[in-house]
Amino acid sequence: MAKKDDIHYIITYRDPEDEKVSTIKAKTVTDSTLGMSFVAISDFVFDTNSLVVDPEEETRKKRLEGVKTLHLSIYLILSIREVGKSHEGLKFKKDKSNLFVFPGNTSTPKK
Repeated sequence: MAKKDDIHYIITYRDPEDEKVSTIKAKTVTDSTLGMSFVAISDFVFDTNSLVVDPEEETRKKRLEGVKTLHLSIYLILSIREVGKSHEGLKFKKDKSNLFVFPGNTSTPKK
């Protein structure tokens, strides 16, 4: 039987500092206390068993050193994948799937 510890999330997002697409691994993804348009990511996972050093992984590790929780806007997140043998799916306290977004002004201004 798979342990609960083998479950983690792979979050792909657009970094707000340099606009590059980045990926991080974390054990916990929950609602953020900052509000409905944020997701809280914590308990970061880094590959430490590899014999080959990945410079991007090392950069992420240094950048997130000392960070307890990363709050990302839902507009920056491209995907969240849950991996592990016993994963059950994300469950948020406040279901954001029922939000309705009003369409923006699609007409062109008159000259």
